[in-house]
Amino acid sequence: MRRIVIIGYASILFAGFSAGDAAWAAWNSLPHKQVGKASVYSSHLQGQPMTNGERFNAGSSAAASKTLPIGTKAWVTNLETGKSAEVTIKDRGPVPKGRVVDLTPHTARQIGLTKKEGVAPVVVVPTSLPKATETATSARSRR
Repeated sequence: MRRIVIIGYASILFAGFSAGDAAWAAWNSLPHKQVGKASVYSSHLQGQPMTNGERFNAGSSAAASKTLPIGTKAWVTNLETGKSAEVTIKDRGPVPKGRVVDLTPHTARQIGLTKKEGVAPVVVVPTSLPKATETATSARSRR
């Protein structure tokens, strides 16, 4: 009886270690945080197509990044206000040097960035990468 308990306990520990190891590997594969400036999309882009094929919606949580994969979810934190919002990378940009993300007017308001200010220092922390099928779909829509 004692041997069965020890074997059962060891298998639980081993299973937990494997799951933890896989979770750590997944977390470790995320791109690192980015520090730079955020800017706000123009509301005039409402309805225009984004890189992922969807239409731009100024009230959504869509964002643009030069380097993060399309479909990545990330937290954007305004370093001046401390306010954060979750975004999904759906477009490419911004173009100006030093900018790491473009935000919709809705998300910009959530983190305390106003159109009058134009830009704010932020940190962008990816929380999940897109599934392979999402990336493949996005790539096909750009062709």
